[in-house]
Amino acid sequence: MRGIKTFFIYIAATIFFIVAFWVSNSFFEPKIYDFMTKMFTAHKHGSDDIVVIVIDDASIGKYRWPWKREMYSNIFKYISEYSKPKIIIHDAIIGTLDKENPESDKKYFSEINKLNNLVSGMELTFNEYSNYQKGAEQDEKYYLKYSTPINDNRDYFEGFRFKSILPFPEDYFLVNKYAAPVTCPQDIDGVTRDISLFVAYKQYLYPYLAFRAYLLANNTPECTITQDSVTCEKTKLNAPKYRRYIGGHHRTPIKYYKMYDNNYSHKTISAIKILDDYERIKRGEKPTLSPEIFNNKYVILGANVKASSTGLSDILHSSVSPRHPGTDILATVLDNAINNDFLKSFTIWQNFLLSIFASILIYFLIRTKTIFISLSVITSALIAYLLIAGICFYHGFAINVITPVVISIITMIFGYLHRFLLEGQNKEKIKKAMGKYISDDIMEKVVKNIDELKLGGKRSVVTVLFADIRGFTSMSEKLTAEEVSNILNEYFTEMEPIITRHNGIINKFIGDAVMAIFGEPINDKNHALNAVKCANDMLKKVKKLQHKWIEEGKPKIEIGIGINTGEVFVGNIGSEKRMEYTVIGDTVNLASRIESYNKIYKTNFLIGPDTYEHVKNYVNVIKISDVQIRGKMQKLDIYEVLGIIEDKSV
Repeated sequence: MRGIKTFFIYIAATIFFIVAFWVSNSFFEPKIYDFMTKMFTAHKHGSDDIVVIVIDDASIGKYRWPWKREMYSNIFKYISEYSKPKIIIHDAIIGTLDKENPESDKKYFSEINKLNNLVSGMELTFNEYSNYQKGAEQDEKYYLKYSTPINDNRDYFEGFRFKSILPFPEDYFLVNKYAAPVTCPQDIDGVTRDISLFVAYKQYLYPYLAFRAYLLANNTPECTITQDSVTCEKTKLNAPKYRRYIGGHHRTPIKYYKMYDNNYSHKTISAIKILDDYERIKRGEKPTLSPEIFNNKYVILGANVKASSTGLSDILHSSVSPRHPGTDILATVLDNAINNDFLKSFTIWQNFLLSIFASILIYFLIRTKTIFISLSVITSALIAYLLIAGICFYHGFAINVITPVVISIITMIFGYLHRFLLEGQNKEKIKKAMGKYISDDIMEKVVKNIDELKLGGKRSVVTVLFADIRGFTSMSEKLTAEEVSNILNEYFTEMEPIITRHNGIINKFIGDAVMAIFGEPINDKNHALNAVKCANDMLKKVKKLQHKWIEEGKPKIEIGIGINTGEVFVGNIGSEKRMEYTVIGDTVNLASRIESYNKIYKTNFLIGPDTYEHVKNYVNVIKISDVQIRGKMQKLDIYEVLGIIEDKSV
């Protein structure tokens, strides 16, 4: 039965463990991940190799939105003609022509055509093509122009299942040499924690806009995608796969950086400053900003204004900010790639094994150590783990933080519950085992006062019963030790429930004799009468056993019983290391002496004068007067009990 209970406890704990891990890992861990990223990982600003030009509130305050595309071309002219940027990224999507300003579009397309280091955004959608054949032709055309060399070594295809590409105006498509998707994935809670360096579209793979710029800056080397990472050997890039919350999608964790006051983690310049400086240069004036700040830099042009009605409010929720400009997230991914500085993390299975290890270790401590030691070690270990987790995040390595703690707490609950159940079972087993040596009532008293066990006791009036087998010595000489043991065991087995039934406790077995106490530790005001009734029933039971033993060829056994009532000292006697719950005093000695007189008077049941005074109205007796009791100066009257007057019993 105990094994079955333990089995079900383990099964329940395992199920609860798995559910708790999944719930914590899916719902609580992402929030803790964000906290740890913000507090520990984002401890430095982004690289100086990246400069973000922002179309902000000041820019559209001076030049009313929407802008003519000629203004974009002026920004690109300023950057490309007066400096030498490594790469220019236009974080925008050109989906239509400006029919009201066609000349402006022509100037913009003309400028784009001159740029061999410009990468612009393209949009993938979930809308089906209205014409499947034309859609397939467009897909192939875009793939041939904008794809990059990819060695895909995965055994499955994964990612977002986009259904169409938002087409560029044809004139723009012809002059735009490099384009890439601007898709920025979000977790189920709406937070951007990772990025798909390669975006899956039907059977094609396109590099993400920031990653495409990185590849272009490195002459577009061939990339290899495996189950675990994206690598470019020529650039020594090794971007790990992210498998914490998003299942099989091949994403890479973004390592965010510390933000400036404007919610950007990279240096930013307002677009209005670039446009104003461009006009100053054309007038022959000195610009406020030296164009050299763009030399050999990755320059990103994006938009972010507070007024969402303009359509320029590109705000996302990231691990480090609930209002993170999308352009800065793009710059962050580019920064990660440039410096091969992606956030690394345990896989979900590694985190699961970590939690299992913590659970096993904690359960071992709970089962093998004291509560104080186990709690101290576990608490210290959890604090140390949180410190280690902070160090890991600081150095760009993400591990589960809250889940192992949650699993540890759950393990502690189940562990201590199981321990208490086992201890309870063990206590019951010990009580049952010790009950074979001492009375159940004494056992209950010991267990109840387990923390107060000490030598000493109290004075109390009790009734003591001695029962002795007649002729035991001669019987032992005729039988083997095993036969004598069997007879004694059967005899004591029959006597014990009779004594218990009458509120007595067996204090000890003395060879062939038994000593029982009535009145302590069971509080019984009728202890004298109950002791007499008990003796009467014991004699009746011996009569029945005599017939049985004679039929079995065993000797006929007679017993003598002596009972006395009086004050005794009752309690724990012995030493601090070994004590016995018993009664001592003249009352006990007198009960033993009275029992011995059964041999002299050829009787079976004698009681002392004090006992007689308590039961005289309920028994038939023969008075034996003036008996000289050994150890007593005065003679006493003792009484042979002939029977119980049943109708007067209480």
